[in-house]
Amino acid sequence: MKFLLLICGDQQAHEAMLADPDFLPDCKAWAEAQGDRLLQTGGLEAPAEATTVRARDGEVLLTDGPFVEAKEVVAGFSLIECATREQALQAAMAHPVARHGTIEVRALLP
Repeated sequence: MKFLLLICGDQQAHEAMLADPDFLPDCKAWAEAQGDRLLQTGGLEAPAEATTVRARDGEVLLTDGPFVEAKEVVAGFSLIECATREQALQAAMAHPVARHGTIEVRALLP
């Protein structure tokens, strides 16, 4: 099964990650420890750089910046393949982001 780990956090979590000298090395070590089950991982640009797309009644609406105000935003992702949800949760618990932010674990639909 494939699971998407959504890396989320607020400004305080972002600042804590930047201040943590072990954060980036720990992220690299986490990725290496996942081995072949880590399919892809990456960060996202800031919500202020986003464009939202909505199609309503045949009209396409583009809006610059985030569509909704939120304290916590999606900052990145990791796509992993695990035999069980429990394995995916274990991977999320070991992720360095869990020290400062939030990781939402969601299975991909078949």
